[in-house]
Amino acid sequence: MTAVTPALRAGVWGGLVELRQAFTGMELVGQLLWPVATLVAVFFLRDVAIGTTGYEIGTIILPGALGMFVALGMLLVVQQLAADREDGTLLRAKATPNGIRAYLVGKLVQISATILAYLAIILIPGVFLVDGLEISDPSSWITFAWVLVLGLVATQAIGVILGSAIATPRGAGYLSLPVLGLIAISGIFAPITGLPDWLQWIAQVFPIYWLGLGMRAAFLPDDAVVVEIGESWRQLETAAVLGAWAIVGLVLAPIVLRRMARRESGSRVAERREQAMRRVG
Repeated sequence: MTAVTPALRAGVWGGLVELRQAFTGMELVGQLLWPVATLVAVFFLRDVAIGTTGYEIGTIILPGALGMFVALGMLLVVQQLAADREDGTLLRAKATPNGIRAYLVGKLVQISATILAYLAIILIPGVFLVDGLEISDPSSWITFAWVLVLGLVATQAIGVILGSAIATPRGAGYLSLPVLGLIAISGIFAPITGLPDWLQWIAQVFPIYWLGLGMRAAFLPDDAVVVEIGESWRQLETAAVLGAWAIVGLVLAPIVLRRMARRESGSRVAERREQAMRRVG
């Protein structure tokens, strides 16, 4: 306990400092780009009907986009781990007592808070842009809360595992391509029932689809379920899949992170810097 408490305190403080830096100055422009772009898409699609269901695409996209941004926390973890390996931040953390633990806590605090900010940027104006959202029912916010918590844990733990296996920011960029592909087939932008069955099965293996489904279950009326698979919100299945990914991630993430940290050395950092300079040059 005496070793864990200082690491937690240092990690939380460091995460909050990084959060403040990420939302000040020119960094703020980059942080606002994707949430604002999502709102623009919702605005232009708000009146496009989905067949004869009586619902508009904008109404379906808004809750799905909330799930998408939670899932993107996985990529944020991967990108920041790769960048910190390349510039030696992770090596410096390794050299301090409980440094890796504090580093990890700080990253998770900063990225979780960043995602919450994204969700607020989308949801608060979004409720005025589209009709048909259930925001006055307390059960909606209860569903939102447990889907959010499970989603944050699952996706960021997976991000730690993937980030520990990727050594450079360029590798993290390559990883974003299959993740964006999964987002495209996960029912974020249109009901998944319009896709071939084999793509539906692939989407349901990963947490992105279930995050979108959980957010739609939270904020859409009950009769909107007609556009979903089996005409059901499948909340038990949502909790089971997200919970399973969270458990697997929590078990494996500390193991792979410790192994990765043990392999870090000054020579490896210098080699990565040299490679980065050659790419820039």
